[in-house]
Amino acid sequence: MPLLSTTNLSKSFDPVDIFNDVNLSIPHKARIGLVGPNGVGKTTLLRILVGLDEPSSGSVQRSKNLRVGYLPQESHFEGSGTLWEECLTVFSGLMDRQRQLADLEAAMASPSHSQELMDQYGRLQHEFDLQGGYTFEVRIRQVLTGLGFSRADEHRPVVHLSGGQRTRALLARLLLSNPDLLLLDEPTNHLDIEAVEWLEAYLKEWDGAAFIVSHDRYFLDQVVDHIYEMTPELEVYRGNYSAYLIQRADRYEHRLAEYEKQQEFIEKEEEFIRRNLAGQNTRQAQGRRTRLARMLEETRLAPPRQPRRLRLNLTPAARSGDLVVRTYGLQVGYKDEGKPLFTSPDLVLRRGECAAVIGPNGAGKTTFLKTLLDQIPPFAGEVALGASLKIGYFAQAHEGLHPRWSLMDEIQALAPKMLPGEIRDYLAKFLFTGEDVFKTVDVLSGGERGRLALACLAMQGANLLLLDEPTNHLDLPAQEVLQSILGDFNGTILLVSHDRYLIDSLATQIWEVQTAGRTLRIFEGSYSEFKTVRQGEQLVQAVQTVEKPTQVVVAAPAGISKDRLRRRQQQVDALEKEIASLELEITAINNRLSSVGIDPAEAQRLGHEYARLEAALNQKVEEWGELAEG
Repeated sequence: MPLLSTTNLSKSFDPVDIFNDVNLSIPHKARIGLVGPNGVGKTTLLRILVGLDEPSSGSVQRSKNLRVGYLPQESHFEGSGTLWEECLTVFSGLMDRQRQLADLEAAMASPSHSQELMDQYGRLQHEFDLQGGYTFEVRIRQVLTGLGFSRADEHRPVVHLSGGQRTRALLARLLLSNPDLLLLDEPTNHLDIEAVEWLEAYLKEWDGAAFIVSHDRYFLDQVVDHIYEMTPELEVYRGNYSAYLIQRADRYEHRLAEYEKQQEFIEKEEEFIRRNLAGQNTRQAQGRRTRLARMLEETRLAPPRQPRRLRLNLTPAARSGDLVVRTYGLQVGYKDEGKPLFTSPDLVLRRGECAAVIGPNGAGKTTFLKTLLDQIPPFAGEVALGASLKIGYFAQAHEGLHPRWSLMDEIQALAPKMLPGEIRDYLAKFLFTGEDVFKTVDVLSGGERGRLALACLAMQGANLLLLDEPTNHLDLPAQEVLQSILGDFNGTILLVSHDRYLIDSLATQIWEVQTAGRTLRIFEGSYSEFKTVRQGEQLVQAVQTVEKPTQVVVAAPAGISKDRLRRRQQQVDALEKEIASLELEITAINNRLSSVGIDPAEAQRLGHEYARLEAALNQKVEEWGELAEG
């Protein structure tokens, strides 16, 4: 039996039908991605599945005692405690048992305690162990760290977190609650690449089911094994996002061939009927006409539909020089802050290349683009731009748009010679039709602003594109078109993005802002190659940076022979090796305990092993300290 299923589910907001007759099934351990253009009803469907909205018709069937975790696009995280305290609420039952165990331990300290008390303590400790009582604090810290929170953030009240941080906090609490089914609406929206990759790894190992609405194509490729597409009908595809693209194209071609074959048959039958209805084959023509009428009523195929798509053309007005961007001793940041955001090695970007700038939120990527544009002076160093450049800038916040202007006004300002009818035709290529063209910018959705900004960019004839999160708020069809157009662009691209699918498709260089050292790292190659190299480096670093005491050379106290001193030094060296080995084992257990695919018995065993190793480590460190002090 599936965890959740629907029967003929429909939703309308009179007089508009959002979707009709949706039938779906979410089995145990499912990994399903829900895709479709903006406005097709994906979020509405999720809200109905979780029980926040009612369908207009149809029904939702849930398995008995189903525990559902729901992450909306915008979080309304309620809570008055700190981030750590709010995560602890998930484990309130365990904390009650922890207090009961402490009370029993205090009672058992009395010499007159009974056997019954010891039995009660044993039973309670066993339950506490099975339910993860010795590992839940480790789990909280690993989830919070994975989602990009620092140790300092753990002590901040939730009410003081930003909107994006509250969404991440809600996601952390959902993951820790370990529901049977996760319903996630754009879970990667407020995560940087490192946090998204952590979430991918978490969901791959997790034992529950997940039903995910996402525009993050790389994330869908990594996590899901089925794609459900709303068009608004629901179509099911096996495999990840890349497999879905291939199957979708194949289905369209097959349906088009079937439709064209039927149309050809209809035309032939109609031609025969016209030629023979009044001739010698009248009865045969009448029979064919009857059969054709029945076929047209019962099995006539509709032409296969494709969604409306952007018609975007980015053509450089002129060829740039071979050298497009060069920097010398560049430091990026604001001088009044006293120190740079990061220091860059000398950069070289040549015509036809695409450099993708990646890094955590707040690392200075947008500031870097504005420094290249001379909108912000360098903290230090120099930027040199090449010859014959015409720069097109796509700003993440679309600062170049005018809130009170209409869409017609925005295009008219860039092309004053265009007639109103020509402007309307041009905007229609970006899916703005009818009265949409008279809307003011301030009432547009995020996706609509993105499409308008692309419409403005396409008019500029730029040969150097500086793009700051160009796929933000765009639905999947628009992302696919933009990727295709940028792939064919006969110019140079500097791309700031969290969209790894786009980066992997376009980038010839990866420029990574590393906040730890406040530096920019240059990698020549694709994102897939960069990721492989980085994973290897992280593995090496994890082995090399295991914490251990600083190596100590034992001093020679008065009256101790050289032989005895040598033996003591050998003991210190041996203890240091044992301590390093124990720390490696503890790190490995920590990593295993963070795995959500672990069963309770294994978690219990690892919890005991963790406690044993920690006790052994403390003992070895104490021995080491005594020997080192002499």
